[in-house]
Amino acid sequence: MARLKVVLELYAQPYDPVRPTVCFDEKSVQLLADSRLGLPLKPGYPRRQDYEYVRRGTRNVFIFVEPKAGRRHVLVTRRRTKEDLAQALRDLVDVLYPKAASIDLVWDNLNTHATDTLIEIFGKVEADRILARWVFHPTPLHAAWLNIAESDLNAMTGASLTKGR
Repeated sequence: MARLKVVLELYAQPYDPVRPTVCFDEKSVQLLADSRLGLPLKPGYPRRQDYEYVRRGTRNVFIFVEPKAGRRHVLVTRRRTKEDLAQALRDLVDVLYPKAASIDLVWDNLNTHATDTLIEIFGKVEADRILARWVFHPTPLHAAWLNIAESDLNAMTGASLTKGR
């Protein structure tokens, strides 16, 4: 209950560009292609697409959403590894918000979402530099829906990636 209250209070605060609130999530996506062309459109009939498809592998999508500023940044990687996560989080500090004094970071409780991941990948000194710029706000267990990035990512992948090949 305490985590829920903290995240909701964070969302209620006014926008502060020096201390942005950024929501983070990630998702693996299957890449599909049509096995054959669909039937052409005809007036009064929806597009017809065969149920068969060709699998073209997977990609991982990282998303950073700054809801109060109406901004999002999407990063697509070939894999979903600790190294990819660590690099995305370093980019958050160094590339996306280099002038922010501090970043309020909302994320879920995935097992790789730990400070040990950054230490393992970058070493203690670099990990401490990155971590000094964040204030973590994990979502409550079984309440990842509270993370705005999760809703945004599900809408994006559901609308554009799974409906069309």
